[in-house]
Amino acid sequence: MAVPLATAIGDGAVRTVGIWQGSAAELVADLVPEGVSVVSAFQNVSSHRLQHLDEPVECDVIVSGEKAPREAVMALCELVPGLRAVNGGALSNARIVEEITALLIGLNIRYKVPEGLGFRITGLPER
Repeated sequence: MAVPLATAIGDGAVRTVGIWQGSAAELVADLVPEGVSVVSAFQNVSSHRLQHLDEPVECDVIVSGEKAPREAVMALCELVPGLRAVNGGALSNARIVEEITALLIGLNIRYKVPEGLGFRITGLPER
């Protein structure tokens, strides 16, 4: 769930900082012991929405990483009402998802949405 937001260096949350590995998820993958899988998920789901699970979250979660761990996390996402897991493929795709987080934070600020915006990917086939 990590995102390299520029707040870490005293800048705004509407920008990310570059990470040599490409994404926070890939950085973590470089740091964990061999045999430990890293999966990227939940960067674009508002923490405010996740604190109120009595109401449907109504967001998509892009899950990236190796196939078996990714599928395990996707199955867990389905347990949260209104949350839909989307297969994001390889962990390298986390860098794209992390950038979207900064965009959503900026939109939350501009549109004054305290519960946090999320997004849905349209046109996906039903499972």
